[in-house]
Amino acid sequence: MAVPKRKVSPSRRGMRRAHDALSVDKYVEDQESGELRRRHHIDLSTGKYRGRQILEPSDKY
Repeated sequence: MAVPKRKVSPSRRGMRRAHDALSVDKYVEDQESGELRRRHHIDLSTGKYRGRQILEPSDKY
C-alpha cells in the first residue's frame, strides 16, 4: 500500500491547490446588440456568433 514517506508541507500543499479555486465567469459586451454574453458563446438574443447567423433569433432570452 502506498504511504507518504514525509509530511506534505503547507507550502507544497498550497501550491498543489493553486488551481482549485473557482473562477468568475467572464462576460463581454456584444458589439452588435450591446448585451453581455460569455466569450466564445452564441448571443442567444440575436442568434449570431462572430458575425454569422447561427440560430434563429429568440424573444424569450
